Amino acid sequence: MTCQSSESTETLESDRDRRANANATAVESDESTIAVAMKDLKNTGWYWGSLTANEAKEILQDASEGTFLVRDSSQRDYLFTISAMTSAGPTNLRIEYKHGKFKLDSVVLVKPKLKQFTSVVHLVEHYVQLSRASDKAAAAAAAAAVAVASNSQPNGTVQLLLTRPVYTATPALQHLCRIAINRQTRRVQELPLPNRLKDYLTDYTYHV
Repeated sequence: MTCQSSESTETLESDRDRRANANATAVESDESTIAVAMKDLKNTGWYWGSLTANEAKEILQDASEGTFLVRDSSQRDYLFTISAMTSAGPTNLRIEYKHGKFKLDSVVLVKPKLKQFTSVVHLVEHYVQLSRASDKAAAAAAAAAVAVASNSQPNGTVQLLLTRPVYTATPALQHLCRIAINRQTRRVQELPLPNRLKDYLTDYTYHV
């Protein structure tokens, strides 16, 4: 028979409480991060929600390489998927979420090198900017940075470029103007505009 002091019991209970509080805080943080990510995605015009892989393939079938859209992932362990046209045809690339950050899912050798982002749109924007780079070497590096599985390629992978989003509907002129302004400046508050317009601009701060 073993006896446990009340002090030891209090210590164990205190440790459990701390772990429970830490887990609750992490869950709240994840929920907040994902909620903001969803808000940004819905503002893009190229987030297609619960579109299936086959439906995405049909949309991209006749598109040029680099055309892409973002949709909900059909796999339970992932939240979102990028569907894009590559040199090997339409391809799906899952977006991984872990510890408050989003990153692309990729082949094992490449995965540790991929950047992490606090938002899905920021992630997409990063690869779009690299893919559109006027410097061909930079664009090639961007493509090589993301190797996705492909059965039709000799080495089993295909380079991914993201250059042109597919909108769910014709985007509003105001939204296109907002993107154009974001490409020119990050100092929106210094622009000679009414506060209402500044609020609209800062509600979506991305280039794509």
